Amino acid sequence: MGTLLYPYSFKAHRSMCSELMKLVDRIARIFPEIEAARPRCSSGIQALCLLNGTIEKARKILRYCCDSSKLYLVLTGDVLVSRCQGSRNNFEQSLGQIQTMVPAMLAAEISQIIDDLNAATFMLDSSDEEAGKAVRKLIQQGTFISDSVEYSELGALQIAASRLHITSPKAILIEKRSIKKLLDKIGDNDPTKKKILKYFLYLLRKYGNLIMDEQIENPSAEFEGSVAPTNSINTSVHSQSVEVDSDIGIPQYEVQTDVPSGGTPPEEFKCPISMRLMYDPVVIASGQSFERMWIQKWFDDGNDTCPKTKVKLPRCSLTPNTAMKDLISKWCEKYGITIPDPSTQLQAFHSLDISSTSIASLGSSMNDLHLPLDVSNISLGSLDASYSSDSSRTRFADGSSFTLTQKTDDCHRFQSHACIHETDSEFLMRLSELNWDFQCKMVEDVKNHLQSNLQSYQSMSSENFVDPLIQFLKDACGQCDARAQRAGCQLLLVFVSKNRSGLSYLHEDTFSLLVSFLDSEVSEETLAILEVLSGHPHCRTKISAAGALFPLLKILESQSKEFQEQAIKILHNLSSDSDICSQIIRLECIPKLVPFISEGRIARHCMVLLKRLCDTEEARVAVAETNGCISSIAELLERGSPEEQEHAVAVLLSLCSQRVQYCQLVMDEGVIPSLVDISLNGNDRAKATALELLRQLRDIEYGHE
Repeated sequence: MGTLLYPYSFKAHRSMCSELMKLVDRIARIFPEIEAARPRCSSGIQALCLLNGTIEKARKILRYCCDSSKLYLVLTGDVLVSRCQGSRNNFEQSLGQIQTMVPAMLAAEISQIIDDLNAATFMLDSSDEEAGKAVRKLIQQGTFISDSVEYSELGALQIAASRLHITSPKAILIEKRSIKKLLDKIGDNDPTKKKILKYFLYLLRKYGNLIMDEQIENPSAEFEGSVAPTNSINTSVHSQSVEVDSDIGIPQYEVQTDVPSGGTPPEEFKCPISMRLMYDPVVIASGQSFERMWIQKWFDDGNDTCPKTKVKLPRCSLTPNTAMKDLISKWCEKYGITIPDPSTQLQAFHSLDISSTSIASLGSSMNDLHLPLDVSNISLGSLDASYSSDSSRTRFADGSSFTLTQKTDDCHRFQSHACIHETDSEFLMRLSELNWDFQCKMVEDVKNHLQSNLQSYQSMSSENFVDPLIQFLKDACGQCDARAQRAGCQLLLVFVSKNRSGLSYLHEDTFSLLVSFLDSEVSEETLAILEVLSGHPHCRTKISAAGALFPLLKILESQSKEFQEQAIKILHNLSSDSDICSQIIRLECIPKLVPFISEGRIARHCMVLLKRLCDTEEARVAVAETNGCISSIAELLERGSPEEQEHAVAVLLSLCSQRVQYCQLVMDEGVIPSLVDISLNGNDRAKATALELLRQLRDIEYGHE
């Protein structure tokens, strides 16, 4: 589907769309295997075409529920329920046909999906249903404008807005833009839909300030029976989890069955191929029991091995396992369970005629969503008929896909149109509710979204972004998932780079976690984060307290020049704090810095760091006693950049102003010509410092004579 959708992408009908999305994802995942099986008969090709078309149709429905107007979505809720049910029926029909034409393992997986399709229900969320009733009241208002009608309009709009969470300036702005995109898309092709959308736009413009953050308490008697705003996310969506059967090698899905919670069937009662209770168990030559239909299909596919043990069989015979069947029957009788005959189910699907449900009959795109209402006489009141659409907004290329054009001058538009809540208010709040693969994909999508949407940072908080992201990184660390660690660190890097005000959300455990990543596969991303954080005063002590200094100095002894450069820059930033300077000196940092004084790209950072450290006597002693340190600094006086020369002179002056013996060490490096040149040609600060150092050296030299 390109960028994956998530339950929090849907603007309305979330439980229904989530149910459909999970079914589409499962079917799309096995579609390449179905194609590879190449059902060659005409009915097989027709079923395959129907399946492919239904997948695309379902994807259009899901995309529509992500991009459309909330108000229009709840108004057309019944139509969407019908579309979802139609997709489910087409899936069942096409998969039932295909099931008889593919290998046994794939057929077993298809059978499980068909069971889930049978169990799937599509209904409106209660909050969306209430919002829909309120919106229909709006549409069915009288043909004139009066005080009573205006009061009725406001009351209905308040109810709908509260149920749909259109109660903030940003949410209202996004809803207006969604309506404008729909208007731009339909043009003059659907006058009724256009009139309704313009009416919605008029209501938001007229009452926008009145519905923001309103607490609705019985706003109008004609809407009695409405309940307080509820969370529109329905958590009762039929769930599924994926496991991999290591013995068989195909993905198996845990599905809802009619088995009561108190009676979990023993594993030996289940067919290793279909993972269901066996109706007619048989034993093969390897001693393993299987459902007769599934193992027979396995042999009919030309296999001569046991699906579970992989052992080559001397013969492909089936022996009824009457003892097993008796045990299963007793267990089913105890718990009141009836096992259907899988062979009759397969025959029922095989007998279906799909000739009348070809791709051509799947229906048109979402443009065909028409209202079951007659609103031809509705008055739009004072609607501004001169409304013109924003030329820079998103345009739809066709019914199935869309492309994003340029951004508006005043606001960045969403480019990640799949995983981000439409108001940006949730971000990662429910990240932990997703399975691990979807968590990783959502983190990646949020990163892409934030890189191009600066305005989104206004909605960030510790609760909806930082805390769940740090928990994700902890989980990735616990699972030793380097790829997830990298994705999480990259998202955190985007956050800290662009949201300075949000750095206060980072707690001590965040810094400890980052330090633990310094010696890992994501050290590059971690160093980049610490480089940004170390540039902010209130983060420096937290970085130091988390124990970052020792691993940073250890990196200086490594062979990675890129990592060394980043470590030097971080130490340079941290050295702005005098207390941290003392810690750096105690860790014997200065000998480790000497090799980098002559490194062109980072020499400046090294010299600034040395200059700050040399404010203490302990550091000056270390500089004087470290082999090659003074000579490396003296070299910069001759060939360094003006800025490097300035810092080098400052370091030497800090030495010579404290002890006479340090002056002699500096003189031994033959620095006088270079100092004279700097005093004449250096920058203003370097000139002044060089003159002072020359004076210090002159006085000492004169005294020795």
